[in-house]
Amino acid sequence: MKVVDTTEYVSMLRGLVEEGREVSMVVAGNSMAPFLVHRRDSICFRAPDRALRAGDMVFYQRATGQYVMHRICRVRREGYDIVGDAQTQIEGPVRREQIFALVTKVQRKGKWIGPGSFWWEFFARVWIHVIPLRPALLRAYQRLFRHRAV
Repeated sequence: MKVVDTTEYVSMLRGLVEEGREVSMVVAGNSMAPFLVHRRDSICFRAPDRALRAGDMVFYQRATGQYVMHRICRVRREGYDIVGDAQTQIEGPVRREQIFALVTKVQRKGKWIGPGSFWWEFFARVWIHVIPLRPALLRAYQRLFRHRAV
């Protein structure tokens, strides 16, 4: 298996997005668990074609150059507050210019889903409002599903 530098790879995908294409990639990292799991799930994304709103999963570039895919939890005049599904630390404001892509669908547990599906809507509309409770809820989830295949 060939190892590819994530920053270089996402930079290349960003170029394709800026050309108007929709691209996909395998999820790397655990910040979007339990919705998306490292190396199990994939995402498709493209340049945003509408106003961004709370619950949207977006790809953005931090001032450090690092690329991140997280969820918008709050829209403000100064920018967007963003957080991973497995996190409680909110980052922001992230400026609109930093955001280059909107996630349009995901392959979760081998099945493609998008807006309107139960799990998509649960994480976009419910999970986004329980940020302080996430550590306890994630511990309960892990205990409940410890013996099941993820």
